[in-house]
Amino acid sequence: MADPGKHAPSPAHQQQDAREEHPAYPVGLRLAGRRVVVLGGGQVAQRRLPALIAAGADITLISPSATPSVEAMAETGEITWIRRRYQDGDIADAWYALVATSDPVANETASAEAERTKTWCVRSDDAEAATAWTPATGRSEGVTVAVLTGRDPRRSAAVRDAIVEGLRDGSLAAPHSRDRTPFVALVGGGPGDPDLITVRGRRLLAEADVVIADRLGPRDLLDELPPHVEVIDAAKIPYGRFMAQEAINNALVEHAKAGRSVVRLKGGDPFVFGRGMEEAQALAEAGIACTVVPGISSSISVPGAAGIPVTHRGVAHEFTVVSGHVAPDDPRSLVDWESLAKLTGTLVILMGVDKIGAIAEALVAHGKAPDTPLALVQEGTTAAQRRVDATLATVAETVRAQDVRPPAVIVVGDVVAEGPHK
Repeated sequence: MADPGKHAPSPAHQQQDAREEHPAYPVGLRLAGRRVVVLGGGQVAQRRLPALIAAGADITLISPSATPSVEAMAETGEITWIRRRYQDGDIADAWYALVATSDPVANETASAEAERTKTWCVRSDDAEAATAWTPATGRSEGVTVAVLTGRDPRRSAAVRDAIVEGLRDGSLAAPHSRDRTPFVALVGGGPGDPDLITVRGRRLLAEADVVIADRLGPRDLLDELPPHVEVIDAAKIPYGRFMAQEAINNALVEHAKAGRSVVRLKGGDPFVFGRGMEEAQALAEAGIACTVVPGISSSISVPGAAGIPVTHRGVAHEFTVVSGHVAPDDPRSLVDWESLAKLTGTLVILMGVDKIGAIAEALVAHGKAPDTPLALVQEGTTAAQRRVDATLATVAETVRAQDVRPPAVIVVGDVVAEGPHK
């Protein structure tokens, strides 16, 4: 009879085989107020410490040196830094340890101590020798995503990124099923390209019951809404049909009082000529709180999309954004065109296509050079974008000849000549 113990694996081999055969058990550690020891103050610690700090852990860093970022965490009191090398006993009473020094012997010794004290330990130099692995993690509005793929950290990160991106932009539906609190949000949708809405704005859209949308908002996003979402057209077409601001305010209030989650989807930024404050005030008067989600303003994004920098070193040290919806000689105008004509920086005019002739005349009359370059960017950031160049002296005729129509952003100043013509 063969000796049953002759070829039996050693305890060390058995432990190794068990690690390879069984997957890691995923668990969330609640470290708030609990002692965590980090050995090594290099790049690994710099990446891992912020999450441990956010978890509320009582962190002790043991390392003779640290990166400037890690050192700043110690200076601000977020961690306690002991400036020396690891010594036996440092991991005592720790709930969790991160071993990330550049000394293999110290790492091995510390890992052995963690094994003796039954402290879960992550090792940056030898994952197979560790008792815990750090997953690729990401967060989105109260959801923590943690991905483990064994020996392939790049795949873990890729899967993590895909899930978090889907949660953030709303393409991965994960609606609240318990204690769902209705909300009202004034969301800036950006200049028109649906990819330019913020991730928060897109996520709120995915959670909405009602969307009150502008014509200048990113209309393509409406196609992604679930069938049950009610879309209200609040388009304000120049000199055509429009929904009065009072009706928009009433719709916001009525749907909010009915317990629905409401998104007011606006072009650009809600507070840049978007009448967002009027809507926020109407909601406040009705006792309804709202969230304002800033958007990318067309005043900078549209010129940028057309290759025009609103500031440029040695050319323009400031830019001014004004509304051109009323002419300079209109008593309702609040714009000081005389002062604007004296500025040497960039002037960005919104909603001014039909008044640009009168605006150009006023600027020239107050001292602006007639040959000052100017560009009109129509339907900026969309497939229909086009750029038309002129000067203050020629813009009125150019607009007529080129049939430039709103929406268009007008840029006046020497920066127009800096960007490539498109």
